[in-house]
Amino acid sequence: MGCVGSTPAEGDGNVKKIRKPKPWKHPQPITKSQFVQIREEFWDTAPHYGGSKGVIVQNADLTICYDERGAKYELPKYVLSEPTNLIQDS
Repeated sequence: MGCVGSTPAEGDGNVKKIRKPKPWKHPQPITKSQFVQIREEFWDTAPHYGGSKGVIVQNADLTICYDERGAKYELPKYVLSEPTNLIQDS
């Protein structure tokens, strides 16, 4: 148990329910395309920090995770959800 695609084993009583992250506001209104660029930059650089594929979720809102080697990852809000002050591209 622990990988994103895994399923709980029979008798695994330590199953956590995932919840939607709390709404948040970007310091200044940004467009959808600007937001996508910020998110893509995060994922483009993530492998360079030594991350691995097996993930163990610590918090129900996915903000704190560990990989199979025990390295801790604190995911920023913008990776998990969109801000409430997102504006439409013109």
